[in-house]
Amino acid sequence: MLEEKTVTGTKPKMSTTRKILLMLGFLSTLAVIALITVAVTQNQPLPKNLKYGIVLDAGSSHTNLYVYEWPAEKENDTGVVQQVEVCKVEGPGISGYSQTTEKAGPSLEHCLQQAEDVIPLKQHQETPVYLGATAGMRLLRLENKDAADKVLSSVEKTLRSAPFNFQGARIISGQEEGAYGWITINYLLGNFKQSGWKKFLHSLKSNLLYFRLYGKDYQVYTHSFLCYGKDQALQQKLARDLQITKNSRLSDPCFHQGYQRTINISNFFKNPCTSIEKKQFPFSQLYIEGEGNYEKCRRNIQDLFNKTNCPYSSCSFNGIYLPPLQGDFGAFSAFYFVMNFLNLTSDVPFTLDEVASAVQKFCALPWHEVKLQYHQIKEKYLSEYCFSGAYILSLLENGYEFTTENWQRIHFLGKIGSSDAGWTLGYMLNLTNMIPAEEPPARPLSYGSYVGLMVLCSLVLVSVILLAWLLFHKPKCLQKGIV
Repeated sequence: MLEEKTVTGTKPKMSTTRKILLMLGFLSTLAVIALITVAVTQNQPLPKNLKYGIVLDAGSSHTNLYVYEWPAEKENDTGVVQQVEVCKVEGPGISGYSQTTEKAGPSLEHCLQQAEDVIPLKQHQETPVYLGATAGMRLLRLENKDAADKVLSSVEKTLRSAPFNFQGARIISGQEEGAYGWITINYLLGNFKQSGWKKFLHSLKSNLLYFRLYGKDYQVYTHSFLCYGKDQALQQKLARDLQITKNSRLSDPCFHQGYQRTINISNFFKNPCTSIEKKQFPFSQLYIEGEGNYEKCRRNIQDLFNKTNCPYSSCSFNGIYLPPLQGDFGAFSAFYFVMNFLNLTSDVPFTLDEVASAVQKFCALPWHEVKLQYHQIKEKYLSEYCFSGAYILSLLENGYEFTTENWQRIHFLGKIGSSDAGWTLGYMLNLTNMIPAEEPPARPLSYGSYVGLMVLCSLVLVSVILLAWLLFHKPKCLQKGIV
């Protein structure tokens, strides 16, 4: 009977142990699943909450469309903006449609379609689109205000029909263009986040623009010389030459030897930059023959800069205030394109003498050699690189008073990183200040809750493993009392 009792009493103990082991196995499985689920859920990549914006730069010779993106939560009320797409509009700048104003808007449609493909469909309606017209339209407004208004009306109609949030199409001032360009360069170089410095310049109210970026205030001095872009400067130079020679044939040192060009006098003086020189001539066309003389070209160009009267402590030309030349300078757009063509934009900076020597060497090439060597470039642009190089040197050296000592502080910039140097990114940065920030995407658990859950699940798992081990390997202290 005693033996029978012993056998009979063993069965429930084994059954209980098995149940406990099953329970522990279930708990350990739950703990492992919980650990994996919490870890995967908490650490999966957060969805990108991006905002988009479109700016069209309607320049003198062509229009570019830029697409920008930035995180919706922003940083100190300003977006961390980057360029994600650029599209060059086919055809001339919108000011070139002064005779066919109804075609100005439709010319933008291809690039707007490209922007639609880049920006997610669900964000089309909230994406701001803005067009800023620069020097070409400023001049057209002076020459023919009705035509300029019709061009802008055509552009506005096309932009309103696009599936974006139309923010405006207007002619921006030279001051705005300069200031937004300043913002772009300093932003791309990381200057806004390095320190809280403020730049206070000469207090000419009409030439000061104010910005607040990344929680800091900035005052920027900027001045626009409307008729002193390289294209209009060439027109001014030719108008002055014509007044001096009073002859239908002009030998021009700023064009290559062997080059010829014919200009209609009536069209030539329609330009607001040259109309002041308009007089009656006994001929209807001006015949230009290239001479290819750099030194003579420089002397010719320097007559454009009036340095005689200066009501301030320092002037550039035409009596305009010149701030002290401090720090580094970014030169982009036409400055970059011309210098890049002349192979003067490498990472190793060139001296002023090296730049002048390169321009002089290029100007000395006969026209037939230039055409043969650069046959892929349009003749209109190719024929003017000699003048453009000499003009840029004259403007920087004689107009803005750069010298051999500080020349290498000028950086000719096409792109900084993946973004184009220009005014459009600066405008987009400023525009993000007016777009409400959104809360950043949040993880399912706070950091404290996540750590707490991971510790709890880990403790449960360790406890289960320890109990299972104790059941399989009973210590002697647990075996006492077992017969």
